[in-house]
Amino acid sequence: MNHPNSPDVLIVGSGAAGLSLALRLADQVRVTLLAKADLTQGSSLYAQGGVAAVLNNGDSIAAHVDDTLKAGAGLCHPDTVAFTVEHGAAAVHWLIEQGVAFTRETGPDGKPHYHLTREGGHSRRRVIHAADATGKAMETTLAARARAHPNITIREQHIAVDLITGRKLGRSGENRCLGLYALNKASGHVEVFSARSVVLATGGASKVYLYTTNPDTSTGDGIAMAWRAGCRIANMEFVQFHPTCLYHPQARTFLITEAVRGEGGRLLLPNGKPFMQDHDPRGELASRDIVARAIDYEMKRRGLDCVYLDISHKPADFVRAHFPTIHARLREYGIDMTRQPIPVVPAAHYTCGGVMTDRHGLTDLAGLYAIGECTFTGLHGANRLASNSLLECAVFAESAFEHISAQLAAAPPAAGDLPAWDESRVSDPDELVVVSHNWDELRRFMWDYVGIVRTNKRLERARHRVKLLREEIREYYSNFRINSDLIELRNLALVAELIIRSAQERKESRGLHYSRDYPDTLPQATDTVLVPQHFDSDQTTG
Repeated sequence: MNHPNSPDVLIVGSGAAGLSLALRLADQVRVTLLAKADLTQGSSLYAQGGVAAVLNNGDSIAAHVDDTLKAGAGLCHPDTVAFTVEHGAAAVHWLIEQGVAFTRETGPDGKPHYHLTREGGHSRRRVIHAADATGKAMETTLAARARAHPNITIREQHIAVDLITGRKLGRSGENRCLGLYALNKASGHVEVFSARSVVLATGGASKVYLYTTNPDTSTGDGIAMAWRAGCRIANMEFVQFHPTCLYHPQARTFLITEAVRGEGGRLLLPNGKPFMQDHDPRGELASRDIVARAIDYEMKRRGLDCVYLDISHKPADFVRAHFPTIHARLREYGIDMTRQPIPVVPAAHYTCGGVMTDRHGLTDLAGLYAIGECTFTGLHGANRLASNSLLECAVFAESAFEHISAQLAAAPPAAGDLPAWDESRVSDPDELVVVSHNWDELRRFMWDYVGIVRTNKRLERARHRVKLLREEIREYYSNFRINSDLIELRNLALVAELIIRSAQERKESRGLHYSRDYPDTLPQATDTVLVPQHFDSDQTTG
């Protein structure tokens, strides 16, 4: 059946991971790509730093692997790290072939070379970038190619509701993912999609926190749907807080790239005193978890609203050339980074845990793959090394492509007889304020109780609050016609509970998870793996 709602492969998410996979697959099979907003409105668009890869003779695979393992605080899976780093250069060259315009500079030999910058935790300059807007360059380039490809059907303004599995439908035989339900936000109706393979590329869940660098789309949809479908989730306690988000009432989600510190930017107290050397001998080039915790410590100890990031000691032309996007954006807020320091605070930035997959993106459910930030592959461990995220998107898109291509010949045809969404027993919501209130309450108590520094008491309070919220949401979901806000709230509340449970199970401090009750690091590093069958979970499809 040649229908966009019954493709060979259905990809949920249109960021760097989803678009890369779609373009690789489309020369062989029919692909439908669901975007919950406009095609390019995901976290990838806002990624500033770049792609970490071994691209010159002064670097080595071993050095990149070692930097990643150090940042991951003992929890990275060495085989996954090696696999990712070894395939990094090929992934970058593929992006260049697609037309991504990475920044060049004239080298000592008088020839143009790709400029490589250095970011926190890296021992070498290895981050290839497009000025300070690498995500935008990748996203817009790949999106344009996807729009032009005849085998790719793009369905914008479609938010996935839940996966459809054989077990949920009561079918015998192997339990596999058959498709999913998605809300068409334009029509307000839920549509059914079937596919031979379904891929989750839905990004992270940082909107679960009050302050985040992520766009509104980062609501943990793929993680929540996979959990409800029976997939294991791992290491959700490791939420990376970017150390330097602009502190300004009109720009709560604008981050200041790590590369500012990589190019000599210093973190200062309001009196102009540097403080990072008091926390780590690497100073501003320490890994993100250490820098974020140091800023949090200084702010709380001194009662500060923010600290300052200063690169004004560098030549103004240098600053404008390396950070044109940030410079222009800051000028809109009356800040000239060539002449004055930038007020910054930490903010939730990246979800290091997620749906458990192998190196091909395979999940616990047959027919279901996951790639990108929504996954746990073992690459990031207890803390993600800067610019390894876009690297992961590109590398795992390729490995998933190879596996999906090999498996499609043996995969069953898309099930065309999936039941339609049943709205016969629901009514239009009468009090939408309930949804907005619960959304605000959830994000605030997650920030207060499950933030950069945690305690047993805070986590227990958060666990109690999220349980009550999920009960309210479940009742609301069962009785009223759904909309995108309710779908996202339902997913965020579930992901919040997974973060809290994971944090409670870790009886130590490691990487991004710091507990005052367990300040020491245990000698044995183990992953926190949650299994749906071991917990009371919301398994309803709607």
